[in-house]
Amino acid sequence: MPTKEAVKTSILSTRWKNLWASVPTIDFDDDLLHAKGRRTADMTSFMNFVERVLQLRDSLSMEKFRLSCRVYCDAYQIRSWISDAIMHDVRELDLSLFQVYSYAIPESMFHSTSLVSLKIILHYNMKFPSYVSFPRLKTLQLTYGQYVDNEYTEILLSGCPVLEELALFTNTFRSNIAISSPSLKSFTICDEPILIYGKFYYGSSYKINIDATNLTNFEYTGSLSNQILLDNVSNLVKACIDSPLDQATFGTFGLLKQLQYVVSLRFCDQLLKSLFHIPKLPNLTHLTLTTEIGTDTTFRTLMDLLSVCLVLQSICFSEGFKCGIILDVNDKMWLLIPICMSNSLKTVTFKNFHGYRAEMHFLKWVLKYACGLEMMDIRWSKTYLQHLKNKKKKSNVRKEIENIEKKAAACVIKFS
Repeated sequence: MPTKEAVKTSILSTRWKNLWASVPTIDFDDDLLHAKGRRTADMTSFMNFVERVLQLRDSLSMEKFRLSCRVYCDAYQIRSWISDAIMHDVRELDLSLFQVYSYAIPESMFHSTSLVSLKIILHYNMKFPSYVSFPRLKTLQLTYGQYVDNEYTEILLSGCPVLEELALFTNTFRSNIAISSPSLKSFTICDEPILIYGKFYYGSSYKINIDATNLTNFEYTGSLSNQILLDNVSNLVKACIDSPLDQATFGTFGLLKQLQYVVSLRFCDQLLKSLFHIPKLPNLTHLTLTTEIGTDTTFRTLMDLLSVCLVLQSICFSEGFKCGIILDVNDKMWLLIPICMSNSLKTVTFKNFHGYRAEMHFLKWVLKYACGLEMMDIRWSKTYLQHLKNKKKKSNVRKEIENIEKKAAACVIKFS
């Protein structure tokens, strides 16, 4: 339970008076203060509560220490709290310091021999010592309010010999980033756009070089104009490529070619827009599109993509089709049936469904030619369902799809 509630149990009986001081997890969150506004008395009360809990706590090791400060707290007090957790051999450290300067992080944290998981959200850039040692650290997640410097990442990774999961979140990268770690299994990198005069923009392009022989999961969110180089990633199984902004670039073919042996792939339709050539994806069994299919050109590229996915078993449209998309039902592309439709496709999941003609024609096409299809999962758009006038249309659309003569007679069509 939350630390504040755990402390309250001391009133239950004499034997419970100090029991809370042995709980393995300590969790401090000033979220309520943030909701009420910055009142000096409330902030002082919160800081005094944290001090009192840490002073009364016994000498047993901590499993997890979580500290979230959304309003201003004294950086030197926070520094002492974190140091206290380190001295208690904490295994998991979770810090969210939104308005605290970097010197709130004590140097002792960078030499912890007990930490297994470290997650930090820091508005200001963190100052790293010249030497870092995390001999047991397996999970590292860093969220910066400003930029990530390659020098910092090199110092960090050099001190994490058994690191398995790494996640970097920032507004912009200051330079090219090189990630080299033989133990790394999962890597997430998120480069968020910057808001300038009411519009979002990315900074200058940069290069990300990843060398990780044991990497199995890779997720990237950011500008598609950045160059991503994947070296020694033959074990890569899952990949996700996304971009918050509507953009196209010629560099995405090279990126997709580096991912050609993955089993599971998630990406946005911006990536489809950027594909002028599509490499073969011989191992791909699970494909997810994270944004709406917006144009007939994008949809045509999707059809070309399906033709090179020889063993595809499932495809998921997370956001469905855009309202204005128009597909030519007489186009010759409908006559070119991908190999996966005949041999391997088992599941189609279509979310944010409105019953547009383009959506209907595509789903009918799948049902007509997918020989081994087992499940078609259609999920109505929540905004669509809010309008009562759509109830009759919804019923008609459902009947129209259910009455289609299916290639796979045993296929189950599910509406939700």
